[in-house]
Amino acid sequence: MNRIAIVTGAYGAIGKAIVRGITEYGMEVILVGRDEPKLKQAVQEVRKLFPDAALGYAALDLSREKEIREFAEAWKGPLQVLVNNAATCPRARTETPDGIEMQWATNVLGYYWMIRYFHPHMMEQKDARVVNVASYWAGGLNFKDIEFKSRYYDNDEAYRQSKQANRMLSAGFSLRFKNLGITVNTCHPGDVVSKVSSDLGYGGSETPEQGADTPVWLATSIETEGKTGHYFEHREKRHCPFMNDLKRVDQLMEMCEDYSDKKVV
Repeated sequence: MNRIAIVTGAYGAIGKAIVRGITEYGMEVILVGRDEPKLKQAVQEVRKLFPDAALGYAALDLSREKEIREFAEAWKGPLQVLVNNAATCPRARTETPDGIEMQWATNVLGYYWMIRYFHPHMMEQKDARVVNVASYWAGGLNFKDIEFKSRYYDNDEAYRQSKQANRMLSAGFSLRFKNLGITVNTCHPGDVVSKVSSDLGYGGSETPEQGADTPVWLATSIETEGKTGHYFEHREKRHCPFMNDLKRVDQLMEMCEDYSDKKVV
């Protein structure tokens, strides 16, 4: 039976390259994102390269727990690979319909909810893997004002703290899943011109394929089988002080749990 992967943020520059890379390894890939026409277009583009590929898509808002939960509850069968890649970086502070600051909801809680609700489908699967796309551009996590309710909203600061949180969530889930056979790793994907980089005011020096290389490697390579709780850049394991601060990691996990409306872990 083919291994099955979900990739979120699947029609962006890096996301689509991740889909192509995983598809090349013969996996069935489900593309996930908010915009259904863009998902359909991405599926068509990948299928032109791999005519026999097993591809599907699901349109949902990754900033909303209810939509993620319903997607997971409707899922049939196993899941071997989950790549959390979706990210947003609005220049002005905005909130989801549930009243949560948009970057925190999408970039952090979206990862958290995808892992929480899909990990039951990954249990007892051979070599089940979660890959969280973070960034080297990480830091400044402010536990006292996560959503920029009191301080001035700066999209760069909000993005950096969300990427720190992605790394910390990877550490938290890797510890919780150590006896479930599910590995959880995180990485910097490479500097690629994308909507997020444009919203941050940055360019990019790497192609989408170069940017996707490490996430795809973590999702598919025999070299990474069994490895868990690590942060990588350009396929190299790097020290991450955020992931080693287990007191803060637990604090973040509990904070994310407090946002959730249904206790499943």
